[in-house]
Amino acid sequence: MKILRAADYKTMPWKNGMGSTTEIAIHPADAKLDDFDWRISMAQVASDGPFSSFAGIDRTLLVLEGNGIDLSVAGRPPARIDRETIHSFPGDQPTSARLVDGAIVDLNVMSRRKTVRHDVKRIKLAQRLDFTVSTQTIFVVEQGQLEIVDQTTTALLGERDAIIASRTTPALTFNPQGPTQVISIQLR
Repeated sequence: MKILRAADYKTMPWKNGMGSTTEIAIHPADAKLDDFDWRISMAQVASDGPFSSFAGIDRTLLVLEGNGIDLSVAGRPPARIDRETIHSFPGDQPTSARLVDGAIVDLNVMSRRKTVRHDVKRIKLAQRLDFTVSTQTIFVVEQGQLEIVDQTTTALLGERDAIIASRTTPALTFNPQGPTQVISIQLR
C-alpha cells in the first residue's frame, strides 16, 4: 500500500491552459499528459468553457465541492454532474462545461482506452469495513477521516489523501473516524 498525502500533490496548468489541475497519481510515474496509462487529478473550475482533448482516453468526472456542472459531450444533451453523480465520457470528443451555480472542485479519472479500464464508485462509511483488493485500486478520501490498516501499516488519512493498493496488498481494514466518504478507483 502506498500512501499519498494531499499536501504533496503537484499542481500544473490544464492541457488547454485555461486553468490548473492538481495531480494525485499518474502511471507510469514519469508520464506526461500525452503518454500516461492512467491519471487521477482534481481541478478547480471557476468558469464555463471547453475541456482539454485527450486522444484515446476515457474519463470519469465527479464533483467534490460546489453545486455542479453541466457537461456537453459531442453535441449530446448536457449531463448534470453534482455531489451525488459520477459521469464517464470519451476524452477525445469535443466537450464543454457550464457551471450550475459557482465554482466547483472536481475529481477527474482518465485511462488509456486500449491499455487500462477504470471503474469509479463512492463508498459511504459509518463503521469498520474489511476490504480485499482484487485489482489495482486507488482510494481517495472525499469527506471525513479514515484510518487504514494492513498487516504492516496503520495510517490516518484526511480529506483528499489517498492510497494505492494492488493485488499484492494484504487485506485492508477501513476504520472511519466519524461519517466518511471514500472514492474507489479500480484499474484493470
